[in-house]
Amino acid sequence: METKFANKNCPLEYAVNILGGKWKIKLIWIIYDYKTIRFNQLKRELPGITDLMLSKILKNLISDDIVKRTSFDEVPPHVEYSLTEKGLKLVEALSDVRKWAHEQED
Repeated sequence: METKFANKNCPLEYAVNILGGKWKIKLIWIIYDYKTIRFNQLKRELPGITDLMLSKILKNLISDDIVKRTSFDEVPPHVEYSLTEKGLKLVEALSDVRKWAHEQED
């Protein structure tokens, strides 16, 4: 007998897959706060993260349509990251979770 939580299409599992890990939620909040941000600034905002890990997480969030990468063809070339509409909706949902967590601390 299969329950709704054993279903492979569980929305909560989908969310956990997108948000799981040490850095993803922090990264999403930083991008949200800055609106647009470059790679090196992201790295400064996340002490302890390696270039490889930051690149991997950004690629995952881009493929999940949470983060948008904009490349500028100028000298020197640079790239900026921002949240997509889907990413902004995710931040709205996380705001309620954040509020709940603050209430639990009291």
